[in-house]
Amino acid sequence: MPIIVNLDVMLARRKMRSRELAERIGITEQNVSLLKSGKVKGVRFDTLARICEILGCQPGDILEYVPGPEEEAD
Repeated sequence: MPIIVNLDVMLARRKMRSRELAERIGITEQNVSLLKSGKVKGVRFDTLARICEILGCQPGDILEYVPGPEEEAD
């Protein structure tokens, strides 16, 4: 998947644990874990906005596009 989730990096920079983030944005810790691992098909904009608000960052700090071989061939 060409979308890389850097949520774990942002959490480390802010010295925050997944549990605290989950409580502050109102989702389960398991969902934060799934998001961190990139094992989700999507994320709601309101959830992304709350994450950015709490972490004081931009969506581009959390999500990164890295083209794979199939995208580079186009």
